[in-house]
Amino acid sequence: MGLVGVQGDGNGEMALSLGSKNKYKRMDSELSDDFEDDASHHHHQLERKKSTRKYVLACAIFASLNNVLLGYDVGVMSGAIIFIQEDLKITEVQEEVLVGILSIISLLGSLAGGRTSDVIGRKWTMAFAAIVFQIGAAIMTLASSFEVLMIGRVLAGVGIGFGVMIAPVYIAEISPTVDRGSLTSFPEIFINLGILLGYVSNYAFSGLSVHINWRVMLAVGILPSVFIGFALFIIPESPRWLVMQNRVEEARSVLLKTNENDKEVEERLSEIVAAAGISNGEKNEEKAVWRELLSPSPSLRRMLITGFGIQCFQQITGIDATVYYSPEIFHDAGIVNKSKLLAATVAVGVTKTAFILIATFLVDRVGRKPLLYVSTIGMTVCLFTLSISLAVLGKGQLGIAMALLCVCGNVAFFSVGMGPVCWILTSEIFPLRLRAQASALGAVGNRVCSGFVAMSFLSLARTITVGGTFFLFSLFSALSVAFVYKLVPETKGKSLEQIELLFQNHNEWDGSEMELGDAQHLVHKA
Repeated sequence: MGLVGVQGDGNGEMALSLGSKNKYKRMDSELSDDFEDDASHHHHQLERKKSTRKYVLACAIFASLNNVLLGYDVGVMSGAIIFIQEDLKITEVQEEVLVGILSIISLLGSLAGGRTSDVIGRKWTMAFAAIVFQIGAAIMTLASSFEVLMIGRVLAGVGIGFGVMIAPVYIAEISPTVDRGSLTSFPEIFINLGILLGYVSNYAFSGLSVHINWRVMLAVGILPSVFIGFALFIIPESPRWLVMQNRVEEARSVLLKTNENDKEVEERLSEIVAAAGISNGEKNEEKAVWRELLSPSPSLRRMLITGFGIQCFQQITGIDATVYYSPEIFHDAGIVNKSKLLAATVAVGVTKTAFILIATFLVDRVGRKPLLYVSTIGMTVCLFTLSISLAVLGKGQLGIAMALLCVCGNVAFFSVGMGPVCWILTSEIFPLRLRAQASALGAVGNRVCSGFVAMSFLSLARTITVGGTFFLFSLFSALSVAFVYKLVPETKGKSLEQIELLFQNHNEWDGSEMELGDAQHLVHKA
């Protein structure tokens, strides 16, 4: 009996041993299969991540092409106006109007752009902007009088207004949260690239006859808008706009292309649907958008003050005057030769473009607010130093060197923070149903202030001198530091829908939450 038991035990042991051996073999096989599956899944995720980033990057680049038009116009007009004045014999007042009218008129495009983009979509609003600008640029190129030149300038301004308003909104709406800041800064990068191209165009074509050179300079501005036609075959419509149109499946399809994993897609989609007010198939029965903007809730009022205020401060610190009238500034400092004047403006353009790239690299790493601190404080110092330099040093070599250093320093600090972050914030902080038209309102403030500064600079400089004018700009820049401290929250790393909740729960952030010490830390880090 015992033997049988032993035999049984032995058989059992053998069976167990054999069974265990087979089990281990199966486990080894399963582990190997799991490892291969994990490796395959990891490889697939990496490939999707690369593909997604390339796709979103392409969308951001193509959406920003309209901004090249604004930058090019700003840059090229600073030099072309010298030759237009000589060829068409326009007065100083006409010169101010010609330069500044683009900013004033572009507010019409920005105002209309918000409503237009809600009706026909973000993508086709960009297409419309390019067409209007092309017509305006063509008329300016062929203009034989100041009046005809103004007609073309007005049309170009409307087109630019549409393009400037819609690009940051579109990019913010298609970008993954982690990269939204750097991608939304692309329009500002392209504005700077356009300014640089405008300066280079001035320098390159200045040797042609006076009747021809400024026409060629303006005509070159048509080229970027041609590429926008090709872009329309590549970029998708904004998923948030699609949700607003109740086209949820199309929105999901776009999100699958612009986000790295399916879980994030579903999370973003549910947030967007909830924000759009059509969750569970219910239509959002809110007040009309403009009625809500004119009679805002406390949270929306905070958003509007922040968005509108930062847009106005971007311009009343004098950046457009610095860019448009850099030849006049350098002439006041002592540079007389036209070629040297235009060469100095190229240096300004290179500086402005180089530093916007630094901002793009840092904005999602260190945040919006530290960059704004560094930017506004640096601009204040440069503007104040420039005003003292022009007033005290006179037209000598030291005066020229200081003027060039301060102008380049001012545009560098502007490009590091106030330039790109202004547009990033206004594309982030507003609720979905109001985003396009509220952003348009911010763009209007930007364009009005830009136009006012551009159209009054020469007259103001004649009244209180160029140095006095830049002292005034330095005071506005100092005020912008206080504005950022008190009224601008940090939005880094938050989804658009989370930022909306941030403004609703105002107690969760305070102007003092981001201390100036963080900006000092950023300077050491850089």
